[in-house]
Amino acid sequence: METLMSFLIGVLFTIGTYLILTKSLLRIILGTSIIGHGVHLLILTMGGLKQGSAPLLGGDSISFTDSLPQALILTAIVINFAVTSFFLVLAFRTYQVLGTDDMDKLRGIEDE
Repeated sequence: METLMSFLIGVLFTIGTYLILTKSLLRIILGTSIIGHGVHLLILTMGGLKQGSAPLLGGDSISFTDSLPQALILTAIVINFAVTSFFLVLAFRTYQVLGTDDMDKLRGIEDE
């Protein structure tokens, strides 16, 4: 299962990096969001299953999942959603004012 998750994390990082390297502002925002989701899966995979029993009285289990990475990921997902929605609104407003989402035109670089 960890091998499958590692492969999925690699695919998400690859897709996110490809989207970040494009010229469209919308694709750059979506690429950062996808990389953020890849990081969430990476943290969850690195948390993994712990050996022994959970620190609970009367609990006899062979393995358990640590709840700290899950709590951190839940917080990070909410923050990632808020930042992504803010950037999407900012990109929409930029498109309304300037009429383009091409990064070269937004920087003011003329075609050579």
